[in-house]
Amino acid sequence: MQNKQDPSTGVKYEFSFIKQQSVFGQIGEIEIESGDSLPVIARYFGLGFDEITLANPKVDPWLPESGVKIKLPSRFILPDSPRTGLVLNLDAKRLFYYPKNKKNKVITFPIGIGRKGWKTPTGKTRIIAKKKHPSWVVPKSILLEHAKKGDPLPGVVAAGPNNPLGDYAIRLGIPGYLIHGTNKPYGVGMAVSHGCVRLYPEDIELLFKQVKTKMPVRLLHQPFLIGWNRGELYIQVYPRTQFNKNRNRKRLASFKRKLKRIEHGSKRRIAWHKVETAITRSNGIVIPVFADNVKDESTARFSHPLNLDQHVRPASLAGESWRIKVTEFPDGYSAKRFAVMLNHQGPPVPAHMVSGNSGFIVVAGPFDSEKKARTSIAQLHIDFGLDATLIEPGSDVPGMQDNFPFFSYMLSFLD
Repeated sequence: MQNKQDPSTGVKYEFSFIKQQSVFGQIGEIEIESGDSLPVIARYFGLGFDEITLANPKVDPWLPESGVKIKLPSRFILPDSPRTGLVLNLDAKRLFYYPKNKKNKVITFPIGIGRKGWKTPTGKTRIIAKKKHPSWVVPKSILLEHAKKGDPLPGVVAAGPNNPLGDYAIRLGIPGYLIHGTNKPYGVGMAVSHGCVRLYPEDIELLFKQVKTKMPVRLLHQPFLIGWNRGELYIQVYPRTQFNKNRNRKRLASFKRKLKRIEHGSKRRIAWHKVETAITRSNGIVIPVFADNVKDESTARFSHPLNLDQHVRPASLAGESWRIKVTEFPDGYSAKRFAVMLNHQGPPVPAHMVSGNSGFIVVAGPFDSEKKARTSIAQLHIDFGLDATLIEPGSDVPGMQDNFPFFSYMLSFLD
């Protein structure tokens, strides 16, 4: 594992393996510091949103408490598939790349996949084209969806910061489907796309440079994984992303049958209570399941990276700038949490919390032009149904406590 100190590049996972090995990495732990959020930590450590939130279900992803130790699920089981080209386990929301020029190596990245109603297809295909700085030819179905939301799109979205494909696109042989970057990086690791596969901008850049056309690609559903490492048996269970209950029941039954065959053939008892707990939790944590396993499964303590929050910290506000009054909350926690969420948006809406006469106000800014402020107003309406108010330079924020100049009461969401 290579740990780079630049939060924009994150941690890359490259592993060596031997023929019988299919479990890699180590569970990690990091202590929360002021200003942290789970999505930013996940991105730095090469994890997706669902991976880190499933591993830490009691921790608020947007406002985790300082001093709390969170688990980094940085151990993985390879999918049961030929180890060539690209293999995407959609249930794990993770891509595995087997470089042709690096024998017995695998590189893995978190991915975003299609949401309900726009599922990512499965099957065997190949890479048919690659494009740097792609334009997005918007499918008719997506044009209609956005028009109904009051967010009309052009037929073609040019390359740039507003292009949801990001800076790199890899076209698959399945018509209409891509593996690409994104301008909403903190959605990676979730089922939120229209069916295409999304990677963090830094990950797609690395992958794009290495893969070749005609490379095989397999997209599959494997929520129940079984793996081996140094003679020990491990399992990993993810939430099911398919909504066919009958198919999910069959997969679960097949998983248990395989474990029973291993138990019988190895003559080593499986701790079935651990298996059932893993199925119930479905949190993607790799666990050993032989009852007599006494090997050390210790957690690695990872040091906290410097300036981890710099990519989501908004610029300080001043009264002589364009701003937006977004919304009000009766309590500070809710206001602060919503401000943090807005700072993780794609594109981000720089947001802060201020004291109001009857609660707390979320204010966005600064914007260096009226046009940019109005663009964020439109985004807030489309994404959250909010009717935000434009505030001109030099004007006070309506409803702010005592109505003193804005900057006197500005409270950063990180304070």
